[in-house]
Amino acid sequence: MLSVVVTGSSSGIGYQTSKTLIASGYRVFGSVRTNEDANRVKMDLGENFIPLVFDVTDEQAVKDSVKKVSTLLGDQKLAGLINNAGIAVFGAVQNLTAEEFKHQFDVNLLGVFHCTQAYMDLLGADKDRHGTPGKIINISSISGELAMPFMAAYNMSKFGLEGFSEALRRELMIFGIDVVVVAPGPIQTPIWSKVDKVSMVKRYDNSAYRKVSSKMIRFAEALEKKGVSSEVVANRILSILTDSKSKTRYRIDVQWFQNAFLSLLPKRTSDKMIAKQMNIIKK
Repeated sequence: MLSVVVTGSSSGIGYQTSKTLIASGYRVFGSVRTNEDANRVKMDLGENFIPLVFDVTDEQAVKDSVKKVSTLLGDQKLAGLINNAGIAVFGAVQNLTAEEFKHQFDVNLLGVFHCTQAYMDLLGADKDRHGTPGKIINISSISGELAMPFMAAYNMSKFGLEGFSEALRRELMIFGIDVVVVAPGPIQTPIWSKVDKVSMVKRYDNSAYRKVSSKMIRFAEALEKKGVSSEVVANRILSILTDSKSKTRYRIDVQWFQNAFLSLLPKRTSDKMIAKQMNIIKK
């Protein structure tokens, strides 16, 4: 039985990916942050889901989890590491705190670094292990190539993840470990519902961004409703794990035409279009 590690398995893309892979015959080691989530997901997904209780920002906890996976793998290689755990910090740069910005990077970038480095030997860097080298699949976002107002922290983390993935893919060719990026657009996941929208709007009561913040929330909520299901992303991840000749990057975007059009325009032109849409400047 092939085994994979999926971070952020308690909900959204991580939960659905774990469910899809188990249904396809994989054993999934899924990271969750609480014992309560571990018990809940284990009960939902069955005996082939092995919970790993750690926060991706805790380097030592990530390293400790490797011991459990290694014991159950024996001398076999891990078939995949899906770096999915992530958060979204929203807000204007003028109003974000340094702590909020740092937390965005601790989860979305340092968390990926911790897990990648910790599981590299099991994926194939340790030549004494048997089997085909595994794949690292990093869950990025359309926000890793197209920046929007109020999303600077999130954009920076995903732009950084794209660069990290490209460099890592070239480094790990020596071990035969492939690195693939999956970049979803709007997805029907809890990531936006976890944002305290009331506090966010209140934060800008006496700011030039007061009207803009309300517009941004409505815009994001509308996009989420139009988004694809997490099952679409999970199926793509499964296909990457099973395809010997996968691409280096997959975009899953219901707004692909609009975003492609924006990317072709001169930057000043797209700036004005987005700013007008967000009520940052007058139409």
